[in-house]
Parts: sequence; structure tokens; C-alpha cells
Amino acid sequence: MKTYLHLLVLLWFGITLNGYGQDQVLQEVQFSKSELLKHCQSLSSDGFQGRHTGTKGALKARKYIINQFHRQGLAPIKKDTYTQLFYFSERGVHYEGANVLGLIKGKTHPDHYVVISAHYDHLGVKDGQIYNGADDNASGLSALFSFAEYFKNNPPNNSVVLAAFDAEELGLRGSKYFVMNPIITFAKIKLNINLDMIGRSDKRELYVVGTRESEVLRQVVLSIKDTGKLHLKIGHDGGNWKDDWTLSSDHASFYKFHVPFLYFGVEDHADYHEPSDIYENIQPDFYYEAVKTVIKVFSKLDSSQF
Repeated sequence: MKTYLHLLVLLWFGITLNGYGQDQVLQEVQFSKSELLKHCQSLSSDGFQGRHTGTKGALKARKYIINQFHRQGLAPIKKDTYTQLFYFSERGVHYEGANVLGLIKGKTHPDHYVVISAHYDHLGVKDGQIYNGADDNASGLSALFSFAEYFKNNPPNNSVVLAAFDAEELGLRGSKYFVMNPIITFAKIKLNINLDMIGRSDKRELYVVGTRESEVLRQVVLSIKDTGKLHLKIGHDGGNWKDDWTLSSDHASFYKFHVPFLYFGVEDHADYHEPSDIYENIQPDFYYEAVKTVIKVFSKLDSSQF
């Protein structure tokens, strides 16, 4: 698996490790910090009732995402709709889920696709308490809107699908459905970048998983300089003592279909899957730096020669 994915990435980017300059200059990443925080605060407010799949709160979140994709000028990926409906049962309960998918066509390689994903569902309401899911995963979801904003002035070379997946908390159902029922030719998907819990870290650590499968991806990640505001760390990928996150979120669905991936996330904190995962516990400066860092990684990959 590791060798296969490594060769895939080498062939796609058409670069060698020696040919990739670590001092490659990129334009400063620019997007609105206030807008990023506003979206995270809104989506994790009580009005969304924890965004549990199949609930009114989830439907409200779905409409919110569609509105933002439309406002940012993203095209629907499926005919005239942004949504990809799917149905499943879990513990005797029948669900209707919906992925929300927006498309930015690449200016140089429109037939190559990068899927940038974040799940928008959370745990809903339990025993009268709302599980708002600010970090898990209003933080990752809101970052998709920052990507869309960034692309307005920095159109990507490769086509990008911004994918807000549903039902991650119920067994990665949305991403599994996406890869098993592709709207675009699956062989054209060259990379998945998945964001799940990127809004806070007392140690200012953002982990990236997936580089163990590709030395090219590893070198790109290592080329991102440590600014002191955030420490981008490679780990949680089965290659060290830390818990293995290779199958922990929606990137797993791509990994199982041999698509190279990078997963960005923080280590579990005391509010993980608790009602206390609220916006007030998001760390704005760290969160902003996390989104900037992910965009920098994407931009370096996107600017590589095929």
C-alpha cells in the first residue's frame, strides 16, 4: 500500500524530492479571520442543535453550507444541486444524509481533482444537553469557506472539490458513500485533504497524518516553516508511539481506495465529544494559523509540475 501510494503521488506531481525547492516562495495566504471565526461561532451555536444527521439542526447546517458555497461562487458538482443524498440504517434507526459538494475548476489541470473535506455533523442533543461541536467539527467545516475565499484571488491549477460530509460520527457514512458513488471519475481524484478538529491546542500543535504513505507529501509538509505560532507535526500515522489516526476520520474512506491523503487535526482535549465543546473554547489565533498552514500545504502541492 505504502509503495503504491508513493508512486501515485510521484506520478501525479511529476517531481523528484531533489527537484522540490524547500525555499519555494508562495504568496502570503490571505482570507478573513473574522469571517472564519464568525462561521465557526454560528455553526456551533445552539440554533443548530448539535447538527446530528437527519435532524432539523443538520438540515439547517446543510442550508448554511449551500448558501456559503453559492455566495463564494462555487459551482454545484452534481447537475444543479450541491447535495448528494444517501440513506442508511444504524442501530435500527433509518437516516437520510446529505453531502454538500462545491466545485472550483482548475485553470491548468481541470481533469485532476483534489478533494478538501470536513464533516459537518456532530452528536446532536443528549439528555437535554446540546453537543455543539465547535472544534468537532465546525472548525474544519468553516475552514472550507476560507478555502473558497482564498481561491477567488488564487484560482487553483487543479480542480478542487470542497466536500462537507455528513454522518462522519455514524461511521464515516458520507465519505464512504462519496467514494463508492463518485460523481466525477474516481481515477481523477489525486488527493484528499481532510480537516477534523483544527480549532484549539494548548501546545499549539497541529498534526498531519498521511505522509508515511508518501515521501513526496512528507517533504512538502516538512518544507512549511515553523513560525512559532503553530507547530505542524508529523505523527499519529502508525509510524510512532502515538495513536494511529489513519482510519479515524473521513480521509479513511479515500485511503481504503488507494487515494493519497493528508489529514490535519489536533489531539483530543477534555471537551472532545462533550457538551463543553463550544465556541468560547476555540483559540482564535491558533485556529487562524491552522487554516493558513493547511492552505500553504495545498498551495505548494498545487503549484508542483506534472
